[in-house]
Amino acid sequence: MSLGNRALVIWVLLSAAAAAAIGAALPPYFASIFLAIGINALLAVSLNLVNGITGQFSLGHAGFMAIGAYTAAALSTGPLAGLFNDPLLIHAGVALCLLAASTLAGLAGWLVGLPSLRLRGDYLAIVTLGFGEIIRVALLNSQALGGARGFIGIPSAGGAPWVFGLLALSLAACTRLMQGSCGRALLSVREDEVAAEALGVDTTRSKVGAFVASAAGAGAAGALFAFTYSFLHPSSFSFMKSVEVVVMVVLGGMGSMSGAVLAAVLLTILPEALRPLKELTGVDLRMVLYSLALVLLMLFRPGGLLGRRELWQLPWFKRGAR
Repeated sequence: MSLGNRALVIWVLLSAAAAAAIGAALPPYFASIFLAIGINALLAVSLNLVNGITGQFSLGHAGFMAIGAYTAAALSTGPLAGLFNDPLLIHAGVALCLLAASTLAGLAGWLVGLPSLRLRGDYLAIVTLGFGEIIRVALLNSQALGGARGFIGIPSAGGAPWVFGLLALSLAACTRLMQGSCGRALLSVREDEVAAEALGVDTTRSKVGAFVASAAGAGAAGALFAFTYSFLHPSSFSFMKSVEVVVMVVLGGMGSMSGAVLAAVLLTILPEALRPLKELTGVDLRMVLYSLALVLLMLFRPGGLLGRRELWQLPWFKRGAR
């Protein structure tokens, strides 16, 4: 194993161990928020690969998340149920479900992206929006997957180590991608697609590859969502869920992976932090203040919290590292 691969493994294992320790120390309510932060951050990082780094615009992330969630739910209550009943094999079951969920979501991303990413402009947004709604309506009318009643009986598995270990792996993979020729090809597509084509970059292949990887990441996040809450309903994967993830990407900074994570933390905690206001005023003002905070942030930081930079590229972070 090379030094780089060894460092990657250590980074993922340390992240999983730290997350497990934090999750175990938190009360149940805060532990659930902690897991929601990790899942939302994984969604934001995966979408940032398309919307931020490649410069495309997808509005169907919730659809890919739903495919991953229902795939994991169906496998964990069906063919792989025996693994989840054995404490020694439960993590093997989680790994197999994550692999299947990511693969199916990535395949769906390839089927959607291959024809639509050959086009320019807002066609991808329209296609992915329609795809997300098709998935939601199909799940709503699928009695085999619970339909409008929802999918119940999903085993509670995974937890903080899996959520944050996978998030750490995604961040490391995206960082390595941006340091290589594939990452530079994606950036060239974002800056000027015509010029990139003139320089010999296969823009369609680059965009489809990024889209497939993004969809696979959303599928993995969906599987972890299913194992975290043990219940699925099509309303959890509506158009507004896709918009929520897009807001995280824009707020963090288009193209900034650490910015996407920071925005996911902020936008997951903010509605919960505003919850006591309802008890004081008798009126639920959370969404009003939540929206106002987003408007103010966009007015004063139109490029997002970090812009196109990463957290470790900020001047104050470099000074602190010295």
